[in-house]
Amino acid sequence: MAEQHREISVAEFFEKNRHLLGFSNPQKAIITCIKEAVDNALDACEEENILPEIHVTIDEVGDEKLRWQVKDNAVGIDKDVIPNIFGKLLYGSKFHKLQQSRGQQGIGISAAGLYAQLTTGNPVKIYSKKKGNEDTHMFKVRIDTQENEPEIIEDRIVDDYEFEHGTSIEMDVEAKYTRGHHSVKNYLKHTAIMNPYARIVLTEPDGNTIEFPRVSKDLPPQPKEIKPHPHGVELGVLMRMIRNTDSRTIKSFMQNEFTRVGRTSADDIIEKTELSGKERPSTLEKDQMETLLEAMQSTNLQNPPTNCLSPIGEDLLERGLKKELNPEFVASVTRKPSVYRGNPYQIEAAIAYGGDIKNEGTYNVLRYANKVPLLYKKSSCATTKAIRDTDWSRYGLSESGERPQGPVYILIHMASVWVPFTSEGKEAIANYPEIVKEMKLAVQDVGRKMKRHISQKRKEKVRRKKRKKLNAYGQILAPSLARLAGSDEQQIQENLTEMLHDEYGEPEDA
Repeated sequence: MAEQHREISVAEFFEKNRHLLGFSNPQKAIITCIKEAVDNALDACEEENILPEIHVTIDEVGDEKLRWQVKDNAVGIDKDVIPNIFGKLLYGSKFHKLQQSRGQQGIGISAAGLYAQLTTGNPVKIYSKKKGNEDTHMFKVRIDTQENEPEIIEDRIVDDYEFEHGTSIEMDVEAKYTRGHHSVKNYLKHTAIMNPYARIVLTEPDGNTIEFPRVSKDLPPQPKEIKPHPHGVELGVLMRMIRNTDSRTIKSFMQNEFTRVGRTSADDIIEKTELSGKERPSTLEKDQMETLLEAMQSTNLQNPPTNCLSPIGEDLLERGLKKELNPEFVASVTRKPSVYRGNPYQIEAAIAYGGDIKNEGTYNVLRYANKVPLLYKKSSCATTKAIRDTDWSRYGLSESGERPQGPVYILIHMASVWVPFTSEGKEAIANYPEIVKEMKLAVQDVGRKMKRHISQKRKEKVRRKKRKKLNAYGQILAPSLARLAGSDEQQIQENLTEMLHDEYGEPEDA
């Protein structure tokens, strides 16, 4: 039996379990591929304060086989790391950072490459032109799944890139291009709503071009990296941090490795243990680490800083909704940051009502995590629970069961350094009570704003109805009033019209 055991690489695991990463069927596969590439492009642009320009092209190359390309105008990728980024799973720069970003696991785009390799046998093709460089490097890369290492098939310099700088990714995959709710077009539309400062162009397999234009040149604030907070650390993590620290004493370790722990806070923590604070971290036993962790988590500390977050903001939220949905009314709110398990997060919500939004019975929902649309597993998402736990009849909408009815889009966005997804596919947010409560408070806030609009609209409808009736009465009464007063009928009619204008405003057809 011992001879049969061998190490399994992460690439081998996902080669057999591709459904865990969103490649469960041909329709979903193309959305997942485009999503991973577009998310990376947006992150790369925002990190350098570049207004994103992203071109997505999809062509049919066979029966249920598509060739897709995503090209951006970011700063480009250093040629030395390109093979690992696209040919090695769990390789990235963001996993160990406590900082809001779209991608974090270092698995998304390389998993798309693995899926391409698995279904068509073709490598990933990458073009990259670094900002300030004249050369454009082209790589063709495969993944050695047994070793989880890149295989470079081709590496050469090619003709100039379309933009001054940026990255282009091209893959052949087994996939099916469809239209409708679960489609590349719909994913990009949702992305354009949350990123109104980006210009995104989609070329479909039939040659049809769809542009999602930029309506703002204002980028959201760039998030900063923070250190872990003592209230969000578990024993195993603490043990690893102690093992790897360069600090000479336990007191300096706490001050150097954690946020919101200064000299006074460190003394307060140490006072709850049997330690002096002068011990070398490497000398601590397991039970001493457990005692230290309990002391850290029971000590009252300031919440972690929130500059690690980058919410989209109320103004950009509303611009994005107006641009893509053209509603008659839109309202938004960005809640104050909250903390869960030592990790800061921030909830935003918005509502778009009426206008070009069709009344298809039940509501439409837009779910986001770190500005990325969540298209699948709606029923198991915290956003859905927050919406269904809200009494929408209080805000001017009818309900069917727990679902609000009417021409309305409800948007919820969670910005965080740690989004508790329900699976590796990052398709739904887990139903943690604290997070659901924040979401519910946010939708109630925008719900109250919508209620005022709907109430005003209904009052206006009643006002117009009254005016119409009184105007009809006036036309009937005008001749009799003119005879009784000995006045001109036309003058009487004008006086009645002026009275109605003063009381009810302009007529409906004015």
